Amino acid sequence: MEAASIRPSLKASGRSRRRLLTNRFAQLVATLAAFGAVAVLAIVVINVIQKAIPALSWDLFTKEQPTFGEAGGGIANAIVGSAIITGLATAFAVPIGVMVAIYVSEFASEQPKRYIRLALDVLNGVPSIIIGIFVYGLLVVGSGQAAWKASFALGVIMLPLVSRTTIEVLSLVPSSLREASFGLGVSKWRTVLFVVLPTVKGGILTGSTLAMARAAGETAPILFTSSIFLNSVLTDPRQAMNTLPFTIFTYSEAADTNLNQQAWAAAFILMMFVLVTSLSARYLLARSERRLKGR
Repeated sequence: MEAASIRPSLKASGRSRRRLLTNRFAQLVATLAAFGAVAVLAIVVINVIQKAIPALSWDLFTKEQPTFGEAGGGIANAIVGSAIITGLATAFAVPIGVMVAIYVSEFASEQPKRYIRLALDVLNGVPSIIIGIFVYGLLVVGSGQAAWKASFALGVIMLPLVSRTTIEVLSLVPSSLREASFGLGVSKWRTVLFVVLPTVKGGILTGSTLAMARAAGETAPILFTSSIFLNSVLTDPRQAMNTLPFTIFTYSEAADTNLNQQAWAAAFILMMFVLVTSLSARYLLARSERRLKGR
């Protein structure tokens, strides 16, 4: 009877209590850190929107930059220039980055894999201003600035991001897919082209969009390759073009209040572009993961 009346206590004590308190403290710190990150983002977004609202108008998107001493105007040439330069950089970086990733993941032996991955990691860590100086000495000196040279500089920045992301998503493809294709007598390059790549196209698009979002906000390479331009909308990549990051850089230090407001408006446009591309990347990544898991 005495043994039956004794019930074990479910209340933590001693070492178990200390572990429980430590776990709760770690959860609290992690939660506060997460809310802190979201709060910083919210403060930045709200601050940019508040200061950009006075300059947001139809003229901002449709009119060109005013000449020196004139009032009004817009940043249409900067928007078009950013779109062209970023688009050319994407067209340069994505195919090469994907081919590098395919070689590393599907064809290279173990030793070249390590060297190429190390090179990609080092290139990804090189400051953008160094890449800008490199392209300046390679292409600009002696021939002048041009939009395609800025695209080349941004493409160098995008290349390691695209390659590393593609390598990671290719490693998620089950070996059974490749083995099934080989068992049917399909060559390796056809297996990669028609079996492996369609499976991870969502992940490749994710890496490409994230790289494009990063390149769109770079200023340092633009200073060396496409900062001497005409105040008009240009579409010829052989000529230097204005961009949104360079507009923010120059207008933010101007004495004219109207130009300061346009700098905030340009920052808002660039921020919205990065937000849209990031959300698109998250959607494509989730879709690719569901497809790989067969859901």
